[in-house]
Amino acid sequence: MNDSIESNVSVSDSAPRLSLAARVWRDLREAVSGSEQDFTEGSIGRAIMLLSIPMVLEMAMESLFGIVDVYFVSSLGPDATATVGLTDSMLTIIFGIAMGLCMATTAMVARRTGEKDKAGAAKAAVQAIFLGIAVSVPIGVIGFLYTPELFRLMGATDEVIAVGSGYGQVILGTNLIIMLLFLINAIFRGAGDAVIAMRVLWVSNLVNIVLDPCLIFGLGPFPEMGVTGAGVATAIGRGTGVVLQLWVLLGGRGRVKISRDQWRIDFKVMMHLLKISLGGMFQFLVATASWLGLVRIVAVFGSAALAGYTIALRIIIFAILPSWGMSNAAATLVGQNLGAGKPERAEKSVWLAGLSNMIVLLVVTIVFLIYAEPLIRLFTEDAAVVPYGVDCLRWVSYGYIFYAYGMVMVQAFNGAGDTFTPTVINLFCYWLFQIPLAYWLAMKTSFEAQGVFMAITIAESLLAVVSIIVFRRGRWKTRTI
Repeated sequence: MNDSIESNVSVSDSAPRLSLAARVWRDLREAVSGSEQDFTEGSIGRAIMLLSIPMVLEMAMESLFGIVDVYFVSSLGPDATATVGLTDSMLTIIFGIAMGLCMATTAMVARRTGEKDKAGAAKAAVQAIFLGIAVSVPIGVIGFLYTPELFRLMGATDEVIAVGSGYGQVILGTNLIIMLLFLINAIFRGAGDAVIAMRVLWVSNLVNIVLDPCLIFGLGPFPEMGVTGAGVATAIGRGTGVVLQLWVLLGGRGRVKISRDQWRIDFKVMMHLLKISLGGMFQFLVATASWLGLVRIVAVFGSAALAGYTIALRIIIFAILPSWGMSNAAATLVGQNLGAGKPERAEKSVWLAGLSNMIVLLVVTIVFLIYAEPLIRLFTEDAAVVPYGVDCLRWVSYGYIFYAYGMVMVQAFNGAGDTFTPTVINLFCYWLFQIPLAYWLAMKTSFEAQGVFMAITIAESLLAVVSIIVFRRGRWKTRTI
């Protein structure tokens, strides 16, 4: 039975009718094992599930890299731990560039996939890889040669520089691996091969988890490399993932199949990708800079406020992983359905993804309101820190229903190849509204740090409303890429 028939509620009289639980279990298994469904046909709700579940697991695996490194490195002392934090801060710029390129790549590959233009999808994939290499190589050279100087610019002490320069050199010097890992997974997501992207990061993380303690502490035949060993383990883990990605791409094992004769530079396609990417890069950096601005305001009220905010933020980021999965699924569905000449199906996909996201975040809101304090106490028992963390969790959760739609709308624009519109929205809602509002509520009223948490909720809600209004105008439907 094909997907389009199977996805309908009604089935032939001769076929057994599956219960709701059976259908959900079937779709869950297919989401993790891989699906051949044409996402421009059939049930939209099922398409969202098949795409979003592996995307959630993929993002969870990416976040695991940093968690594993910090877990093992923390036993080496504060200087080693500070090294990881400083390097991650510098990687923010690389992540921003990678995210911009990924947005453009996913949009273009999804559009060509929806058009059933396999050669066009392969060409977009190849040009994205070439563009990623062109950007990463000079960054890697500078990062490797000038790591101590970069650490010093970030305010590192001589002790941190002495302990961590090797780690920084490895991570910054091999940023090409990070770029390719992100970019090729963006190709898979755009084509609808979200499961492949998920599996790549499973393998990468497994290698990293095994090698981290071996190379840090010198277990068995491995040399004891200290914090540098964490960098080497991470590079090998991610590098293994890239090798697996290329094996899939070059071997024709996914929806995007690249032949040898397609490995040539096409400046027209590459420049078009770069043009779309610039909006995505700025979009990411605008949001990141806004969060850094909020950290600076919270820091005025002491280390307890900052610690509470940091802990709450980690919990929030983890809790919204399913929402990011649904948002990325919406981006893929928008791109593919616009390519298939089905803008109304693309729009319907976004509204349904937004509704599903709202339901998920409504559950998270209830959990945060009831269990905010126990959640914060999982990380700290400090009586001064806990109230700040509880306030942050609760205040941010008040805006989740709005935020559910905001996340999906922003990714829908990106999926259509319109990275400019969400960049402008971010610039207005974050820099021109959220930061001034946070400063005024925190510094000019009696709310203090709580004013920052309130500003986050208000600004994110405003972003959702503005995004919905702009989305309903429908100009994204006529976007050509």
